Amino acid sequence: MNAINKQEIQSKDHLHTGNRYQISAHPHHHRLYQVELNTEALTLFIERTAHISSQNLEYIPYMRFVIASILAELVDTDFKRRLRAIIHDRESGGFTIGLQESSIDKEVYIKFGTAISHLIGTANFDAMSGTYYARFLVKDTDTSDSYLRQAYRLFTLHTDGTFVDEPTDWLLMMKFEELNASGGESRLLHLDDWEDLPTYSQHPLASYEFTYKAPPSKNVQQSIQRRTFFLQNDKPCICFIDQFVCPETIEHATWLKNLSDSMENAPETRAMPLPVGQLVMINNAFWLHGRAAFEKHPELHRELMRQRGTFSNH
Repeated sequence: MNAINKQEIQSKDHLHTGNRYQISAHPHHHRLYQVELNTEALTLFIERTAHISSQNLEYIPYMRFVIASILAELVDTDFKRRLRAIIHDRESGGFTIGLQESSIDKEVYIKFGTAISHLIGTANFDAMSGTYYARFLVKDTDTSDSYLRQAYRLFTLHTDGTFVDEPTDWLLMMKFEELNASGGESRLLHLDDWEDLPTYSQHPLASYEFTYKAPPSKNVQQSIQRRTFFLQNDKPCICFIDQFVCPETIEHATWLKNLSDSMENAPETRAMPLPVGQLVMINNAFWLHGRAAFEKHPELHRELMRQRGTFSNH
């Protein structure tokens, strides 16, 4: 993406400097924004939510919105509106935000990530974990039945929620811990940066309802039929993951493989670092995400939290 496009994206009404936070252009991706809260706001959030545990958030769904309201009140009356504006904006649709070394407590990480996600909407139930978020490890050895935990494989570009019968409007990923890790960067592709989008979104198979089936580790038994491409506000959006889509013919398989290969090899598929204590939140309709392979290390250790859900109308 050239500098002109980047300036056009940044000229949208999202750049902002307030008393307790700043929204700036992201240093590693031309479409993302970087949101930074000041130390005072973060310290007050940690103090005022100290009595709330992750178990409270798991057992009592309204507490997730309670801590979101605490954060919003501490930061700015327009903070929620600005985050929502970014995540809905087709030109961007994503941001990073973190605790900036204000805490290394994983309980605080869960609360902070939950507060951010519930300013945007409602988290879906995650069948893999049995609650509204999932925590998972990536390490040297693994017997997983998907690429999620397999450190030394490329985790190919995909969207979330392909095999569940509910909307998945947004995705949040937060890094909790990382040791002995080289590689493993987040890989992102915005649909509008993909030069082959017209070729695939206008193909006869673009609207075909493929069957998606999850592996046993996902704890989802049903099969779902999904179109690969659909329209929102007259713009093409995508629903795709190569691991769980079940083609019925050689033609289907060839088209799906070519689709995946095209996205993987797109010049604008970017690898982006995500520091410990920071999260990335993206619009799941027009962003694809994946992970680069790690370099081999016997003591590799990374822990992530995932949340995904629907937009709020309130």
